[in-house]
Amino acid sequence: MSANSSTKPALFAASMRWAGPTLTVVNKSNTVLLLSLLIGLLAALLSLPVYAQDNLAALDPSQATQARELVAQAARSIKLEGARVEVQLGQLDPRLRLAPCRRTEAYLPAGQRALGRTRVGLRCLEGTTLWNVTLPVTVSLFAPGIVASEALAAGTVLNQSHLKLAEIDWGVDAGRAHADIAGLLGRELSRPLGQGHAVVATDLKTRQWFAAGETVQVLARGAGYQVSTDGLALSHGLEGQPVRVRTSSGRVLTGRATADRLVEVVL
Repeated sequence: MSANSSTKPALFAASMRWAGPTLTVVNKSNTVLLLSLLIGLLAALLSLPVYAQDNLAALDPSQATQARELVAQAARSIKLEGARVEVQLGQLDPRLRLAPCRRTEAYLPAGQRALGRTRVGLRCLEGTTLWNVTLPVTVSLFAPGIVASEALAAGTVLNQSHLKLAEIDWGVDAGRAHADIAGLLGRELSRPLGQGHAVVATDLKTRQWFAAGETVQVLARGAGYQVSTDGLALSHGLEGQPVRVRTSSGRVLTGRATADRLVEVVL
């Protein structure tokens, strides 16, 4: 018993002496590895650009109001009965750093419409450093428009039962939607149309108002005057497309086919 008793403590002590240094080495390695990773991550974060809180990634409330009111007013200039306007402002590039400004002005850049996905300008008029930026904006103009009352196949000749009046976003279909059912009756669809979808110009086959060789009426408009005469169509008169006509005097004019045997010319 005494021999066994002396042996067990010795073995236990040896295992403790062996285990202790090993655990210490493993823990030290993990600590060093973790510290290396943290230092690398911190260095990467410090290398990223830092932007001030006062940049215009989020617009100043007064500037946002300026931009919103400008495009809303422009959208309301489109006369549609019962129209309501919704404006959603986007974000400026978060990398921008704009100097403080005492007075700003919102404006519509040249060529930008006030409907749908567009842009509004914002410039500093009074400040230590003047700047000029554009902001993405989505303008919706909700008003009654003509939609399909049922799913319609391409080639359908539209009649009263195919169409109905419903609220649509004229911002999406700016310049292409229709508010009057009568103007669509007898038109042929160039592609399928889903139920409830607004009927727009690109959904319709182009009308041919007359053929080459037919006699047409030429309506010439100028500054403060208007002249009407007969002419001979030198090409087919496709809706809204340029067409050449020869007048009774022999003069060749280029106008647009706008109705049945009617060509409008701007002089």
